[in-house]
Amino acid sequence: MIIRAYLFLTVTTLCWGANAVAGKLAVGHISPMLLTSLRWAMAVSILAAFTGPQVKRDWPVIRRHLPLLAGYGMVGFAGFNILLYSALGHTTAINVAIEQAGVPMVIFLANFLLFRIRASLAQVAGFAFTLAGVALTASGGSLARLIALELNRGDALMLVAVLCYAGYTVSLRYKPDLHWQSMITVMAASAFLTSLPFTAWEITSGSAIRPDATGWTVAAFTAVFPSLVSQVMFIKGNELIGSNRAGLFINLVPIFGTLMSVLILGETLHLYHVIALALVLGGIGLAERGKR
Repeated sequence: MIIRAYLFLTVTTLCWGANAVAGKLAVGHISPMLLTSLRWAMAVSILAAFTGPQVKRDWPVIRRHLPLLAGYGMVGFAGFNILLYSALGHTTAINVAIEQAGVPMVIFLANFLLFRIRASLAQVAGFAFTLAGVALTASGGSLARLIALELNRGDALMLVAVLCYAGYTVSLRYKPDLHWQSMITVMAASAFLTSLPFTAWEITSGSAIRPDATGWTVAAFTAVFPSLVSQVMFIKGNELIGSNRAGLFINLVPIFGTLMSVLILGETLHLYHVIALALVLGGIGLAERGKR
């Protein structure tokens, strides 16, 4: 049972790490907003094939909590990916993979500020290490750029994406008691609808790139793996070993993302990336130990 849980959670983080690589491969083959719309349109179509009966059974609960569920899809699914795919037009997939590791630490800070959840010394130290790693990556290893807050446009967009996903995750404490099939279906539908005005703007502004074969392949990959497979695997892993242990696997996302960026995209791994990755993983490790 434990080995199966580890397999599920490893596949989950592999899919999440691959999302940044897929987004980078999409540059020049499909525009960010159109990619987001196609991704969620495909995901909703796949979900509709088997989640309809469950959604129908859960409809009274869905209807009562529709604004909240729609907000989850708007911010956590659509907003995050619009920002991530836009960021990849201006920065490397390695940067995006490492910067995503800031999500757990922003969640930790938000829980402290909003809900007064106490933090141990180890958690505070972990937050500082992770923040330093993300800042080092976003500044390109330049202390002068960091002091002047001169960030690459892509890195700045990714930091906003981190805030969006962290906010979405923190707000999940208010989610209704709903079957996962219904929840994912409603949020995916919300993400698709949210993406449409952005895609319309992209088309009318003349910046849209119609997908070629590579663009369609990336859209299909992101619809199946980061959108659906990862979500199902994460839920199953949580059921088998619990959320605390399952959460530790999120630490693999920057590792997988960085490795795939180097191996698949041929991106250069700089010394500051290695230092940042060590800071991020060390910080998350400290914070996790502080929870025990």
